[in-house]
Amino acid sequence: MTWFYLILAGLFEVVWSSTMKLSEGFTQISWTMLTVIGMIASFGFLALSLKHLPLSLAYPIWTGVGAVGSIIVGVFLFGDKVSTLTWLFIILLVIGIIGIKVTSGH
Repeated sequence: MTWFYLILAGLFEVVWSSTMKLSEGFTQISWTMLTVIGMIASFGFLALSLKHLPLSLAYPIWTGVGAVGSIIVGVFLFGDKVSTLTWLFIILLVIGIIGIKVTSGH
């Protein structure tokens, strides 16, 4: 269940970063409220995962899932342009996240 919480925390990080973009500088109240809810959920699930995982493992995975997810949302939802070279580094980031998990012993 701990890993499930950590993945949820990362996914909610994608939610709050995306809704923050949609809030237009916190001027759109509904998107602002969803941003705050996403932040609370993200931190809450991260806190639950930290009960059983070391910070040095959970934090980079949380931020990595959030970063990769936000890039994907940016490309497909907001039309962000990402170069081929950038995609290579995104793939390396995913490999790094998987590597941290596989070598952690947890």
